[in-house]
Amino acid sequence: MSPFALTRTLPPDATAAALRADVATGLTRTPKVLPPKWFYDARGSELFDAITLLPEYYPTRAEREILLTRAAGIAEVVQPRTLVELGSGSSDKTRHLLSALPSIDHYVPVDVSESALAGAARTLLAEHPGLTVHALVADFQYGLALPDTPGPRLLAFLGGTIGNLQPEERAVFFGAVRSGLARGDAFLLGTDLVKDERTLVAAYDDAAGVTAEFNKNVLAVINRELGADFDPADFDHVALWDGRREWIEMRLRARTAVVVKIPALDLAVHFEAGEELRTEVSAKFRRAGVREELAAAGLELSRWWTDGQSRFALSLSVPVSLAV
Repeated sequence: MSPFALTRTLPPDATAAALRADVATGLTRTPKVLPPKWFYDARGSELFDAITLLPEYYPTRAEREILLTRAAGIAEVVQPRTLVELGSGSSDKTRHLLSALPSIDHYVPVDVSESALAGAARTLLAEHPGLTVHALVADFQYGLALPDTPGPRLLAFLGGTIGNLQPEERAVFFGAVRSGLARGDAFLLGTDLVKDERTLVAAYDDAAGVTAEFNKNVLAVINRELGADFDPADFDHVALWDGRREWIEMRLRARTAVVVKIPALDLAVHFEAGEELRTEVSAKFRRAGVREELAAAGLELSRWWTDGQSRFALSLSVPVSLAV
């Protein structure tokens, strides 16, 4: 049996079709919105990697600290044979779990990028020759059929990406997670925590302007893929804290009135001076809220760990019976 297999559950044209639909819908509504997944072409991924190294951007360092110091606590609850990672990307954080949890001999990374999955698999197999990798090219928000792998399984969703989902989307997602777990399995979740506004805004509006370039990269993606004529210089990067909803919003604000043509959609998009396009929501969490959302889906919060400054949390939850 080969140590590496790759299964594509997305049709070959699924990404292009999703982009067309999101742009057509998001840029013709009021207010204008786009989902953050369109930041991440090759250039966007490079920029995000650069963001994680910035002094203002604490989440990556804080989560890594927890992974390095608390893996033994994960093993107290579950000694997994299979690690399933949603939105795995380059699988950088996976290395910490594989090193700390020697019981893992199967790894199932799930991502929309086939190239990222293949590259990460090559690296991990070189470091862990006894590992079996079955990669899935899939969008976990739209249903997920996992391969048959030995249990117990640890399903990981790291990096605070859960914050990009709206509350109703999170409820659906947690329900899908619960339905995919069997007795003995567990769910490892990364959540960025509520903290002072200055720290939060700085993490999304760094002094070097890397996040601003990352935000504007969505315009470059639309230009390249749909033939649009966005000029990034026509827009300013904006990061705002919404204290009522307890989330950060990233937006692009038009400097002047501008009309953008998108030939692939036969669409002309009008922006008034000062009009904003929301490109990301990043919710921040409190322990009680995480517990409630998990419980509503039939998951019981078993462990809760934070970094030394209580900026970020990893939680471990287990499925409970939904029977009355």
